[in-house]
Amino acid sequence: MSELLSRRELNKAATRQAITDAALTLLRGKGPGNFTVEDIADTAGISRRTFFNYFSSTEAALASMTHGFLDTALQQFRQRPANEPILESARAALMQLADPMTVAPLAELFSLTHENALLSRSELEAWDHCTEQIINAARERFAATPGAAVDELYLRSLAGSVISCGKAAMDVWFARCGADLSPGSLSILRQLLIDAMGHLGAGFSSPAPGNATSTSLLKERL
Repeated sequence: MSELLSRRELNKAATRQAITDAALTLLRGKGPGNFTVEDIADTAGISRRTFFNYFSSTEAALASMTHGFLDTALQQFRQRPANEPILESARAALMQLADPMTVAPLAELFSLTHENALLSRSELEAWDHCTEQIINAARERFAATPGAAVDELYLRSLAGSVISCGKAAMDVWFARCGADLSPGSLSILRQLLIDAMGHLGAGFSSPAPGNATSTSLLKERL
């Protein structure tokens, strides 16, 4: 029975991936707003009904790529030592995504959808969902620490700040690199994500005059 359930879960995961791959293929070829659920289903080789078993709309199918990246980062966060400062855990979780290609789907989706209001809203909803997940993960961390008090304001301020730093890194990357998805450009994005968390951890103290950021140095080397 367990083997059957495992196979069923694998089949579900494969179908879900086929849908998101089809949605991204159509987004690349036709642009945002120019394809339907039926187009995605046909491209993925499934029925329209099957599509709706997994996603509520074309926007939800595309936003699942952002969910996937953020969920991976959260998994890394939960594996960090319980006594580690939360911000250090968040930064380490991003550093664990060592391969720049890990951020490729997130970067490509951002570059293809940033001017489309409907898709941008779906992206924001994905980040908002991650905010709640960060709050839950941080609450779990506090609950596992003897004598630690859970401060709801702290948790929500922390989660909101982390997400804002992530969004800021995406905006700066796109302004610098545009739709460039080369390994060098993706390395810049990854470093921007890490640097944004570093600024948060340092209390946003002003950079010393004349000091180049790590991302600036990285871009010069590239």
